[in-house]
Amino acid sequence: MKIYELGFKEGQELKISIKLSKDCTTFVVNIGHDSDNIALHFNPRFDYNPDDAGCRNIIACNSMSGGSWEEEQREENFAFSRGEECKLNFSFNNEEFHITLPDGSMMKFPNRPGELKYEYLNVSGAEFKGLEMV
Repeated sequence: MKIYELGFKEGQELKISIKLSKDCTTFVVNIGHDSDNIALHFNPRFDYNPDDAGCRNIIACNSMSGGSWEEEQREENFAFSRGEECKLNFSFNNEEFHITLPDGSMMKFPNRPGELKYEYLNVSGAEFKGLEMV
């Protein structure tokens, strides 16, 4: 699912509902300007690469500028279960993104571009169930 004129602004909260398949290995939520300029690449990985223990049950976050990935950061608080519906909440300011995970815990990722409005949203690897912006 892709949205190109999202109008997600600083101070707003973006609430996304998804359903994970029973054999899900990874899913992605991208927020940015377009597919080559992503401020937040949010990528929970169940077993993205079974040969790499660092790619199991972690959340990888990154950003992309002009089609080039920047430095990935990993979060070990993995609050996802295969086959379940879950809700994610995103908000941001000029310094960082705040992500509320399905278990209510929060994580942060730097808003590297420092922008105050993003137009692009891409959700893949999971069944999109709904979106609310408040």
